[in-house]
Amino acid sequence: MQHLTVGMFTFLLLSGFTASFVDSTVGGGGLISLPALLFTGMPPALAIGTNKLAGTMCSFTSTMSFLHSKKVRLNLVKYLFPLSFLGSIGGAELVHFLPTAFLRPLVIVLLLVVTVYTLLKKNIGMTSTYKGITAKLLFALAAIALALGFYDGFFGPGTGSFLVFLFVFAGFDFVEASGNAKLLNFGSNIGALLTFLVLRNIDYEYGLVMGIGMVIGAIVGSQVAIRKGAAYVRPIFIIVTVLLIGKQIWTLF
Repeated sequence: MQHLTVGMFTFLLLSGFTASFVDSTVGGGGLISLPALLFTGMPPALAIGTNKLAGTMCSFTSTMSFLHSKKVRLNLVKYLFPLSFLGSIGGAELVHFLPTAFLRPLVIVLLLVVTVYTLLKKNIGMTSTYKGITAKLLFALAAIALALGFYDGFFGPGTGSFLVFLFVFAGFDFVEASGNAKLLNFGSNIGALLTFLVLRNIDYEYGLVMGIGMVIGAIVGSQVAIRKGAAYVRPIFIIVTVLLIGKQIWTLF
């Protein structure tokens, strides 16, 4: 890769800010950040690893914002974080042995189900109905956290949206669901990032510049979401999942 010009520096900074503003709320920032890195001429494998570096900076920042605002249920998520972390390492390792394309039709179907369900259930996620941890709920969330961590390391598109929906379905409102999701997404990002570090698939210069933009965007985006509440987050969640569906269909055909 060539060294950064002023124009490329600005492009990466703005792309990172825009991607993380969305991602810090409902996930899906990769819709913006990964194409931006590919636009620079970066090879796909290097772009994915570089995106993980910037994305980890983003998810750490937004996680800290949600934690500071007490919008994360640590008594629940602390059990799920290690599973998301370990799952992503397994997924990132497997991606070197198996093609990921076969997952795309399944992802499209799942995103459609999530979007339609959210549209039909107009009150879902608007107020919290979470009653506390039960053994059944913890087992179900643990299994899905492990699976989504693996998915994030192996393929990735829609992970943030799936995590938000998981917690909304479990009874949390959209804001607290986003906070819980960001902590798990941070875990899966760390696991995948460590794998890409070992494989040397990261451009630190481009990744750190985009990461700086993502840190700023994550601070602004998470604070806007926390202050404006579930009524603000819900429509963004629907828009992002629809865009994700469109992107996956476009790539498939």
